[in-house]
Amino acid sequence: MSTTEPTTDAPAPDPGKPDKPVKKEKKHLPVWQETILLLGIALVLAIVIKALFVQAFYIPSESMEPGLVKNDRILVEKPSYWFDGPERGDIVVFKDPGGWLDGEEAAGPTSPVAKVLSKIGLYPTGGHLVKRVIGVEGDVIKCCDDKGRLTVNGKALNEKGYARLGGATCYGPMVTDCNQDWEVGPVPKGQIFVMGDNRNNSADSSYHMCQPKATDCTKNPYVDVDDVVGKVFVLLWPSDRFKTIHRPDTFADVPDAK
Repeated sequence: MSTTEPTTDAPAPDPGKPDKPVKKEKKHLPVWQETILLLGIALVLAIVIKALFVQAFYIPSESMEPGLVKNDRILVEKPSYWFDGPERGDIVVFKDPGGWLDGEEAAGPTSPVAKVLSKIGLYPTGGHLVKRVIGVEGDVIKCCDDKGRLTVNGKALNEKGYARLGGATCYGPMVTDCNQDWEVGPVPKGQIFVMGDNRNNSADSSYHMCQPKATDCTKNPYVDVDDVVGKVFVLLWPSDRFKTIHRPDTFADVPDAK
C-alpha cells in the first residue's frame, strides 16, 4: 500500500485568505551613487566641524617665534569661547582688525585646490593673525618694571619661557624702543590687548597704540572679541615639532581688574 497520502496535521490553504506577500529584496545604490553620497556627507561634516569645532591655520610671519615659526600649521579649537571670551595667556587667531596684515600675509592660499579646501577647513586659511592675549576687559598693561617686564593690573609677568626679546631690553619694545615707559588701558569691554611672542618683531597691539604723550592720536590697539576665531591648541606641522599648546602659568597670578 502507498504511504504518500497527505497527513491530516498539515493545514489546508484557506481559499478565503490572501496569500502572504513576498518580501522584496532591498535594492542597493550603484557604486557611483554611494560614492557621491558619502562624499556629500563628508563635505557637510567638514563644514560643520570647521564652523563649530576645529579649524586649521598657518603662521603668516615671525611674530610668534620662538614657539611658532612662519608657515607652521596649527589647529584652533572654538568650543572654549562658546560661552566665555579669551583669557590672558591664550594664543588666539583673529581676523585682521584692519591694516594689521600686509598683502602677502593677507593673501592666503593661492592654488585653486587649496582655496577650495580652505573653504571647508581642510587647508589653512589666510587673512588672520596669531597673537597672545596679554590683557582682557578692564586690564591695565604697563611697560615696564625695573627688570624690563610687562605688568598687568600691577602683577609682573615672567615671560622668559615663551617670549623673545630679539635684542630689546624690555618685553614691550614696539612703542618706545624701551626708552620710555608706557601704559595702556583699561581694556574696553568686548576687546582684548594682544602681543606677539617675538616682541621686537611683531605688529601687534603695542605696535598699533599711541605714543605715551601723543595728544591727537586715533590709533586703536585693541582687537574685538567677536573677531577672535578660537584658541590655538595644537602645533600640527611640521611633525617633528608637533605639540599641544597651553597657557603659561605666569598669567594665573594676574589679579582681576578693579
